[in-house]
Amino acid sequence: MTSYGLLVSPSHNRVYAQSAAALVKAELAVFGERALGGRVRDIEETSIGGVPYVTFSADGLGETDVRLLSNLSSLYALFEIEGELLRPVGLRPLDLFPSDLLTIQKYSGKTNEYFTKLLLNVTAMATDSPMDLVTGRPRLLDPMCGRGTTLNQAMMYGLDAAGIDVDGKDFDAYAAFIKTWLKNNRVKHQAEIAPIRREKAVLGRRLHVTLGASKELYKSGETMEITVVNADSIGAGRFFRPGSFDLIVTDAPYGVQHGSRSKGGARGGQKAGPRLSRSPVELLEAAVPEWAGLLRRGGAIGISWNTFVGRREELAEILTSSGLEVQDSGGYLDFRHRVDQAISRDLIVARKS
Repeated sequence: MTSYGLLVSPSHNRVYAQSAAALVKAELAVFGERALGGRVRDIEETSIGGVPYVTFSADGLGETDVRLLSNLSSLYALFEIEGELLRPVGLRPLDLFPSDLLTIQKYSGKTNEYFTKLLLNVTAMATDSPMDLVTGRPRLLDPMCGRGTTLNQAMMYGLDAAGIDVDGKDFDAYAAFIKTWLKNNRVKHQAEIAPIRREKAVLGRRLHVTLGASKELYKSGETMEITVVNADSIGAGRFFRPGSFDLIVTDAPYGVQHGSRSKGGARGGQKAGPRLSRSPVELLEAAVPEWAGLLRRGGAIGISWNTFVGRREELAEILTSSGLEVQDSGGYLDFRHRVDQAISRDLIVARKS
């Protein structure tokens, strides 16, 4: 049995740093249960030399296992512990692009990019092929993608990804960002925005980006695709084929900074037009059945939300009624943490049987 120490990334903001060790501890527990055959044991938060670590023991970690662990969300460095000595373990993260793809965007309501990575990771672990995260190429959908934090993380991993968002300003902001970023970083790509038409009616707009991790891969046709639709996610089935995604990963509205989808009708003397719902429960009741149809059998959906405006039991019932199996073992119940005075964030993950 070998002992390991995971050095927690020092680059978190102050609030997230308070929860980072506990979150990566739960994330590691999920990795151990779902992908590493229970070989990860004795997971603890530890201070070594006054610095926060997560320590654990494991038997027989092979090259592919280390490749998986290299993508833990708050991992800065990994060491074998030998007495009072730390021996570095060489990491092989999936990352294909510079980190500013995830960090350069700054705006009110942005989900912390470390948490986005964590949510993607633990959702991937719930599928029937969890090691596909490093050995395969799962396809991802974020049905409430905002300005694209989840899409950028998928791109970092080399995955094909799609997103939907009802907010036209967010759609335009993401389109401007990703095209500028790809150009500035000299990434070979093609990007176009076009209207989506059905029977002569315009249903929304679509951004489609084709890119290569290198010029050589792009020329050989080994590309990845990012697609974003500016429309209501409740109509997601109008834009994507059933069973076409392995992962659905999304951050539900917190009921504080941003709304979620258009709602018909106006109140009193208000000007007629769409308004935004701030209730994640109301939104998910309407949207999850539609999203579930886009998920392949054996795929998984992961949703984060503010526990102050929705109970876990309510979300679990919505997912279960849509034919999904909620994951409630091990680390999956240990992700709740404080974001600010008005937001206590948690996540829930379910698999399509």
